[in-house]
Amino acid sequence: METSELIALGEHILTGHVITYDEAKQLTDISNADILLLTAYANKIRQHYAGNKVDLCGILNARSGMCSEDCKFCAQSVYHQTASPVYPLQSVTTLVELAKQAQAAGAKRISIVTSGKGMENDPDFEDIVAILQAIIAETDLHVCANLGTLSLSQAKQLAAIGIKRYAHNLETSERFYPEVCTTHPYAERVNTIAAARAAGLELCTGGIIGLGESWQDRLDLAFALRELGAESVPLNILNPLPGTALEHLHPPQPLEILKTFALFRFILPSAVIRPAGGRELNLRDFQGSVMLAGANGLIVGNYLTFSGRDTAADLKMVTDAGLVPG
Repeated sequence: METSELIALGEHILTGHVITYDEAKQLTDISNADILLLTAYANKIRQHYAGNKVDLCGILNARSGMCSEDCKFCAQSVYHQTASPVYPLQSVTTLVELAKQAQAAGAKRISIVTSGKGMENDPDFEDIVAILQAIIAETDLHVCANLGTLSLSQAKQLAAIGIKRYAHNLETSERFYPEVCTTHPYAERVNTIAAARAAGLELCTGGIIGLGESWQDRLDLAFALRELGAESVPLNILNPLPGTALEHLHPPQPLEILKTFALFRFILPSAVIRPAGGRELNLRDFQGSVMLAGANGLIVGNYLTFSGRDTAADLKMVTDAGLVPG
């Protein structure tokens, strides 16, 4: 795509045009010389459609390790030999205290995450519901759940106690997904997302880049998320942890990551697009730049199996970009 065509497309989107797949595909061909122009228009699109608030979400790993699934990037899979912590469901007291600490550090939202395929026939489900209720009662946080596969009745139970948003990633495109996971199908992920939506929950669903996927796979993921109407889109960048099946992969370079975030903003103009795991490692000195490339959310604090950075530094990054933590 020529520079003039990029400008024309950006202006067209600002007047209400919904980008087509072919137009988005053309954007993947822009040169490095035009990446700053692409990110500038992504930033304008974010401001126009989503405003200047940045959604700050912390995550709590409520139950870690020994997952039966073979997702190649995951340090918690039983198929991998890693240094990832392994522990059963933590107590309500522990998790409420951790949620309070996240709130004190600046998080406005917390997502409770459990290892394992999902909640159907999971004996911990009722205890998890009690934990979620306690966090809702004892903090001012917006509380989300990220519990794997979920039945419609379970999704309705979460909605009934005050959960507003369910997190469940597609991970990558439907085409590339079998290269990432073979123990459960892509369609099962879509079914869980559909159950959450049918129960009235908002959707937090995104994926991971740097798995060996193509630009087409990234576009397919973004357009699938647009079709699902995802309100929040976390984008992880592969952290190739030792012991995982992808430990030898080289993650994308910073300019490619910025280009990806900008493309997602062109496709998803009003969504919360949230840099997540791996941003510190892979964006390095360009972390602040992603906030001017269409991003308007962050995962703050630590991740499931590796450390993030100090939340105060992220708050400063947000305000330095002229944005408002919200």
